[in-house]
Amino acid sequence: MKVAVIQFPGSNCDADALHAAWLTLDQGATFVWHAREGLPTGTDLVILPGGFSYGDHLRSGAVAARSPIMRAVRAHAARGGYVLGVCNGFQVLTEAGLLPGALSRNVGLHFQCRTVALKVERADTAFSSAYQEGQTLNIPIAHGEGSYYADPKTVNELEGEGQVVFRYLDNPNGSLHDIAGIVNRRGNVLGMMPHPERAVEAVLGSTDGRGLFESLSRTGVIR
Repeated sequence: MKVAVIQFPGSNCDADALHAAWLTLDQGATFVWHAREGLPTGTDLVILPGGFSYGDHLRSGAVAARSPIMRAVRAHAARGGYVLGVCNGFQVLTEAGLLPGALSRNVGLHFQCRTVALKVERADTAFSSAYQEGQTLNIPIAHGEGSYYADPKTVNELEGEGQVVFRYLDNPNGSLHDIAGIVNRRGNVLGMMPHPERAVEAVLGSTDGRGLFESLSRTGVIR
């Protein structure tokens, strides 16, 4: 699986994402600078990493969502290519219209940096098939604006369509319905606030994030 990790000014989890992809999916995983207008030929998975793209000016992810590379990312997703947005990458996906809703300031207005427990809500997606439904995962978070919000109609649609993939067991940020990660209706775009790329080796304290990448490795290319 050919992987492209997008680098924005202010990305700080790009090396972590590249390492996780290299370790689990593709030893040729590569960085792609935000000012490029195209993805490498044959890209299967695009990762939008965590960080503070463009210094979080305007809103988190708002400027990055309008960068040149995002036109290619949208086209990639429209073709059925996989897109994974983690933390700031999730914020970028909502700002780009690739996922519904928005991420707002944490309840209490404190930056949260710790390991949290997640429940695998669905184990039949391209991003979660290596897990068991109902399985508990220990995955790190590091965000100040991770509270998922959407209007009631959108939240009801997410729940009704089975688009919630990961849910907090002890909600750290006030996300509606304890939402930690969602997919689009097609199932090829996932956004999540916790950092699976920081939990792929025992030396990091948890290997629970590795299943997300192993799930992708099981999945045939759908471009």
